[in-house]
Amino acid sequence: MPAPVTVVVPTHDRPELMARAVASVLAQTYEGELEVIVVFDACDPVLPALEVGPGRSLRGLPNSRTRGLAGGRNTGILAAQHEFVAFLDDDDEWLPTKLERQMAEFAEHPEAALVGTAMVVDDGVRTHERRVGSTLVGHADLIADRLPGLHSSSFVFRRSALLDTIGLVDEDLPASYGEDYDLLLRTASSSQIRVVDEPLVSVRWAGQSYFFGRWALYAQALQYLLAKHPGFAGNRAALGRIEAQIAFALAAVGDAKEARRWGWRALRHAPRQIKAALAIAISFRLISTERVLRIVRRFGKGI
Repeated sequence: MPAPVTVVVPTHDRPELMARAVASVLAQTYEGELEVIVVFDACDPVLPALEVGPGRSLRGLPNSRTRGLAGGRNTGILAAQHEFVAFLDDDDEWLPTKLERQMAEFAEHPEAALVGTAMVVDDGVRTHERRVGSTLVGHADLIADRLPGLHSSSFVFRRSALLDTIGLVDEDLPASYGEDYDLLLRTASSSQIRVVDEPLVSVRWAGQSYFFGRWALYAQALQYLLAKHPGFAGNRAALGRIEAQIAFALAAVGDAKEARRWGWRALRHAPRQIKAALAIAISFRLISTERVLRIVRRFGKGI
C-alpha cells in the first residue's frame, strides 16, 4: 500500500487562496491516504467547503506555537499522524501528479529525508519554469546557491527526521524569513536531498507574500542565517551573495549608510555581485527599488 502523507498548510486571513491550495492537495493522483492539516495563524479557524473524497481527510488547528510561518509549520508537524509530512503555502498550488512522483522517489531512495520538486512561478501576468538543475542536492550546493527552484511548497519530509536529526523549523528566525533555506541547509548536513526536477508546484509571486516589501525583517533574517551557518564564511562568493541581499534590503528600507557598508563588503568578497552594486546605486538614489523589482519580476526572478 502507498505510504500515507500529512500535508501542512499554514494560513493567515487568505481564505480564497487557502481553499485553492487545499483543493490542489485533495485532487492529487496519489493513491495513498492524505491528511490535510490547515493551521490558522492568528485568524478564525474556518475550513473551506470542499468535497473530501475517500482516503482524504481535512482538519483545522490554531497555531499553538510562535506566531508566524515557522510556528504554523511546527504545529502541523507535531499534530501529523503520518511518517511523511509535506509543506504547502496557502497561496501556492500543487500540480496533480506532484505527490505521486515524490513518493515514488522515496520508495526508490529510502535513505532520503527530503524530496522536493521544481516549480512554476506565476506573477499574475505570465509564468516561468524554475528548475533546480539536479536530482541530488548536497550541503555545499546550498551554500553556493539557494537553488530558488527548490521551493518550500514542494517539500516532503520524513517526519522522524524532522523530530530527530534535522529538528523542527527554526522559530527564532526574524518573522520566519528564510526558514526554508535554513531547513534545507540543516537537512543537507545529515542527508542528501532528492529532487524531482520537474515543475510540479505553482508558486504565486504577485505581491501577496507576507514578506513582500518587509525589507527590514528580510535584512535581519539574512544576518541571522549568516551567523547560524558558518559554512558561508568558507565560500567568498556565497558570502558575497548573502551580503549583497542584506545590502539591497537595507537600501530598500532607506538605511543608506548600512546599505553601502554591506554593499562594499559584498563586492570585496564577490566583485561581480550585481545586487550589491544595485544596493549602492539605490542608496545614492540613482535608481529606485521599485524599478529594480519590476525588471527582475519580468524574468520570474526575485531579490
